[in-house]
Amino acid sequence: MSRHSPVLTLLLALSTVFIVISLIAYSQISFEAAVRGLKIWWEVVFPSTLPFIVLSEVLMGLGVVHFVGVLLEPLMRPLFNVPGTGGFVLAMGFSSGYPVAAKLTTRLRLQGNVTKAEGERLVSFTTTGDPLFVMGAVAIGFFHSEQMGIILALTHYLSAVLMGVIFRFHAPFAITSAPLEKNSLPLPLRALQAMHRARIRDGRPFGKLMGEAVQSALNTLLMIGGFIIVFSVLIQLFSTIHLTQIISTLLSIILGPFGFPPAFSQAIVAGLFEVTLGAQAASIVPDEVSLVWKAAIASAVLSWGGLSVHAQVASILSETDIRVAPYLIARALHALLAAVLTFVFWGPLATVSSWFMEKAVPVFVHVKSEIPATSWWETLLLSGGIAIGVGAILLCTSLTLSRMNRSKTR
Repeated sequence: MSRHSPVLTLLLALSTVFIVISLIAYSQISFEAAVRGLKIWWEVVFPSTLPFIVLSEVLMGLGVVHFVGVLLEPLMRPLFNVPGTGGFVLAMGFSSGYPVAAKLTTRLRLQGNVTKAEGERLVSFTTTGDPLFVMGAVAIGFFHSEQMGIILALTHYLSAVLMGVIFRFHAPFAITSAPLEKNSLPLPLRALQAMHRARIRDGRPFGKLMGEAVQSALNTLLMIGGFIIVFSVLIQLFSTIHLTQIISTLLSIILGPFGFPPAFSQAIVAGLFEVTLGAQAASIVPDEVSLVWKAAIASAVLSWGGLSVHAQVASILSETDIRVAPYLIARALHALLAAVLTFVFWGPLATVSSWFMEKAVPVFVHVKSEIPATSWWETLLLSGGIAIGVGAILLCTSLTLSRMNRSKTR
């Protein structure tokens, strides 16, 4: 159905009227759901995301993105079919979680550092959950198992990298960004040169750069907070009017003949809208269901991200000509790939992870523990360390490839 179709307009109008009536009929439930969404945004999302958005804006203004772009060009271009600046988005996206990668991709597109097709490729595989959420909130908080964090993190990020390799073939005949100019200088010196030139072109004093970075971050986080509150209310309303139960029943009927455990239909429906609710629903499925199925569904939900995150990404990308459809297709494929990898690596990882546990407990047994209390600066240090680690791996690989290419040309 075309977006210009009058039928679509009528359906959207009727759906909105139905939601408004539901809000009035269940005003107390809606208010409580809005408060829960606001609490999640204020206590979790705001303090954990604000520093990364501010620092990423400052780094881009200082030309660090161009520095990274030159260093990682030998790796990112042949592997993911995106310019080297995509390595900056990859490191920040993996460490800080959604939707930071979409924000950085938008900035690169507005600055002309990536083309439309390259932006679609980049945002499709760099939009992931942050490690603190995957290993802390989901693995320890919901499944009460540190070992579960290993399988969830590996399948989540490895499937994201594989998605990047697959999506390098997206829009194969589209225009690509111009390759970086090469000279006789070594690669690190060329990177420093590119960073200095970018800083001179920007021209903003550091105080102005910092102020605009904070303002941009606050605007983005206010938008994210609005989506979190709205979807918190919608999910609660759908549950109250038993819409989610109806969808869950239909889903179990459809997937049942294929051997899919019916108990997971509720988790899939919850994860369709919001990633936290879906992961939690997967963790409380009855114990008679195999734990590998629970891990696979949780990994798929984490990779899908939820409609709440997709709405945030769509709003951010609306500033550019980057389409949302390739991103949504990538999220569905990412979820499927993550679930498959869970089944593939479950046995080997179960054996390996048990070697590193201090206490001799059966593999992936529920070990009761609470979510570790982490302050904003601990979150910043952990995610920053992961970003540096990812960047170091990419840098070493890129330098190796660059030296190999130079030796071949001689």
